Formats: sequence, C-alpha cells, structure tokens
Amino acid sequence: MNIENTKAQMRKGVLEYCILSVLAQGDAYASDIIAKLKEVHLIVVEGTLYPLLTRLKNDGLLAYRWEESLQGPPRKYYKLTEDGDNFLNELHLVWQELVANVDYMNNKLKK
Repeated sequence: MNIENTKAQMRKGVLEYCILSVLAQGDAYASDIIAKLKEVHLIVVEGTLYPLLTRLKNDGLLAYRWEESLQGPPRKYYKLTEDGDNFLNELHLVWQELVANVDYMNNKLKK
C-alpha cells in the first residue's frame, strides 16, 4: 500500500474545510489561498483549487468580486457568504467529532 496515495486522499477530503477556513479570515485571491495552505504544508495546485472554488461558489458558499491590479489583469477575490459561514461552522463541529472519535478508537485499541 502506498502511504502517499492515502495521504493525498485524506488531504482531498479536508480541502474544502481548509479553503473555507482560509476565507473565514478575510477575502482572498486564489494565489493567497494557495500560499496560506502551503504555510501549513497542504500543497494545492491551481488545477485543483479553481474547480473547488467554482463548485463552492455554485453551491452558494462563496461569492467573488473583481479588483483591479497594479501588476496585470484584474483579480478575482473570493469571500464567504452567510451560507458559507454557516456551513463552515457545521464542518468545524463535524471535524471535531471525527477527530474525537478517531482518537477515542485509537486509545481504546491501545489498551
């Protein structure tokens, strides 16, 4: 079994949560999101990020605005909608429960 494949699948599973968490800190340009994820060792490429951003926008969880740039074409800045903020709060509770259950299981198996 390849651990790298398993790690990649686990990262994919939490990527939406991480993107929404980044945007909860404030509006961000796609490259800003990638940089924030990279800071915590979640390496994401544009080819993965943009389809997720589009899907989250289509689901009503994100909105965007265009902003002029001094260094080229206008930039699209993403932000959480009210629905996105509510969804993130639900994801946070689900994440806490999942981590607690996995920790409980691991501790129980060690005994």
